[in-house]
Amino acid sequence: MSDRDGNSFVWFLAGMGLGALVGVLYAPRSGSETRDAIRARAEEGRDYMRTRAREARDQASQWADRGRDVLNQQKEQFRAAYEAGRQAYHEATTEAGGAKNP
Repeated sequence: MSDRDGNSFVWFLAGMGLGALVGVLYAPRSGSETRDAIRARAEEGRDYMRTRAREARDQASQWADRGRDVLNQQKEQFRAAYEAGRQAYHEATTEAGGAKNP
């Protein structure tokens, strides 16, 4: 069975080579025109990727800023709650201590 698989692979490679040859022979453009077209498409792809990378970087920056703002709000709320609890404890202990001493 492995001999048959090897033979199939050879036929596959031969078919690929034949397809490439037919593609080159029946190409609608000359070689230089084809290379120019490929180069232009590669430049378009590069520009597209740069634009998408810039957009992704901007989006990530916006998310980081938003996350930082939420974190700062949470810290401020925690700080305010801590101070309110501390103040309430201080008032409660002061009133309790004053009520025992009269």
